[in-house]
Parts: sequence; C-alpha cells; structure tokens
Amino acid sequence: MGHYQDMLKANQAPTAELKEHIGETYEGFAQMYKKAFSEGALSPAVKELIAVAIAVSDECDGCIASHTRGAVRHGATEEEFAEMLSVVILMNGGPGTIYGPKAWSAYKEFKERYG
Repeated sequence: MGHYQDMLKANQAPTAELKEHIGETYEGFAQMYKKAFSEGALSPAVKELIAVAIAVSDECDGCIASHTRGAVRHGATEEEFAEMLSVVILMNGGPGTIYGPKAWSAYKEFKERYG
C-alpha cells in the first residue's frame, strides 16, 4: 500500500473497539457525514476538496488521507486538487507549504490506487 492508505488501515481496529463503547456517537457522525457529502448544490467531489482544505489547515494527517481518498473516488482532477492547495497555501502561509505537499502526496497515492 502507501503511507496514507496504511494510516487509514491502522486506525480501523482502534476505531472498531471504540465503537463498542460509543457506537451511538459514531452512528450520529456517520449520518451527518452521509448528509453533508451527498449530492446537492455542490458535488461530492467539491465537498471533499473543501474537507481536504480544512484538513490541511488543521494539520490533520488522518483527515487529509480520508478526504483525499474521497476526492479521488469522486473524480477530483489533479488540476482541481492543485488549485485547491494553492488557496490553502495562500490562506495558511508557511504551514500550508508543509501540509499542502503532504496532501499532494496523498492525492498521488490514492489516484494511483483508484485511478
């Protein structure tokens, strides 16, 4: 696999264990996630790009992995992803120049896997 795919896989077991204790919280989050990322005025791909931008801004590697995978699966192009990162860098300055390339690496990794 790759770094970001491995990161998501490594989180599966502890997430499943935690769900045994707070399953209703995860169910509520899943419902909100499904609604937020459904087709609407914005496409799911655009919504995933927004989520990646927030993930990069928050410096959350797991969120970068999850939403980059979603963006790729929903057909976000390399050009769209790069332009989104240019806005992230503008808005975040130096930290954007560190986490932006991390997101770019995740994009390339998931694009290779999912086409």
